[in-house]
Amino acid sequence: MEELQPIYCRQKSFYGKAKIIREKGTIKLQSYNTVIAEIKNGKLHINGFYSATSTRHLKEFIQQMGFKIGTKKQLEKMYF
Repeated sequence: MEELQPIYCRQKSFYGKAKIIREKGTIKLQSYNTVIAEIKNGKLHINGFYSATSTRHLKEFIQQMGFKIGTKKQLEKMYF
């Protein structure tokens, strides 16, 4: 498990609230105590939008993993 570090957003840190979990070919994003997204077989799936902070974590994760980002509505269409 590793902390998600902000690269694309202007925050200095996520203060340990966003973590990347790599296991058995799957990469998961955990925001607080909830897995909110995962990448398996090269496909991203968003499990849900929980808060404004989790959405910031999610957009950072998506961009770092090389996927296209957009508005919440666009993300729902692309990755739900």
